[in-house]
Amino acid sequence: MWFFNEEEILLLHYKTIEQFGGSHGIRDLGRLKSALTSPKTKYDESVTEKAAVYSRSIIGDHPFIDGNKRTGIMASVIFLEKNSISLSIRQGELEDFAVKIAIEKLDVQQIAKWLKSKSK
Repeated sequence: MWFFNEEEILLLHYKTIEQFGGSHGIRDLGRLKSALTSPKTKYDESVTEKAAVYSRSIIGDHPFIDGNKRTGIMASVIFLEKNSISLSIRQGELEDFAVKIAIEKLDVQQIAKWLKSKSK
């Protein structure tokens, strides 16, 4: 199974900020490292749960100065794609869900359920 390493997630964050705007930089390296480790050590049940951990950890723990929602949700999408699962979503649906994760403080199981419902 493929997982992000630190260099890859930093590149994803950099590209996200470059494309959509915001401030570059890490706010909390410990939280970023935890976000990268957690999918490997927790939620061994499914790929969608592991993907959900990326979103929950990055969106909820704010390891970056800016762009946590965008980076977190894209990390889940890329993780699924790298592990042979693609999503079928409408324009804007992904962004709306990232905001929902943040506002409603969705847990890993809720995020995984949504990702699974969008998987093909």
